[in-house]
Amino acid sequence: MSRNRGADTKPEVKLRKALWRMGLRYRTKSRLLGKPDIVFPAKRVAVFVDGCFWHGCPEHFQQPRANATFWRDKLDRNRARDQEVNQALVTQGWFVIRVWEHEVRSDVTRLANMVREALVSHGTRPPTEGGGSG
Repeated sequence: MSRNRGADTKPEVKLRKALWRMGLRYRTKSRLLGKPDIVFPAKRVAVFVDGCFWHGCPEHFQQPRANATFWRDKLDRNRARDQEVNQALVTQGWFVIRVWEHEVRSDVTRLANMVREALVSHGTRPPTEGGGSG
């Protein structure tokens, strides 16, 4: 497991390049809960590119036969953590987008457009307390 990339995977880089070509600028390093792959801090939009195996894609996931109990428990924890992260970020005023790696491989343009639409429709920051600027 230690040889699996945690960041800069091929699907993630492909989506980032598509967003960059659209003129969308983002951050890849974030201290947000769940460590989103792509973050638009000013618009409060977080994008996660979930691996089909590690997050249990309904289309492509195949349960490993070896050490089945370990893998079932691990992947169940991953899915539960994803839901907790989504809830926490939404509570903090973030709009969360989760895409599957196979979606990036098959239609990155559609996903990039979806992210752009989210930035337009959810791109307003909630007002700060007290209305001050700093």
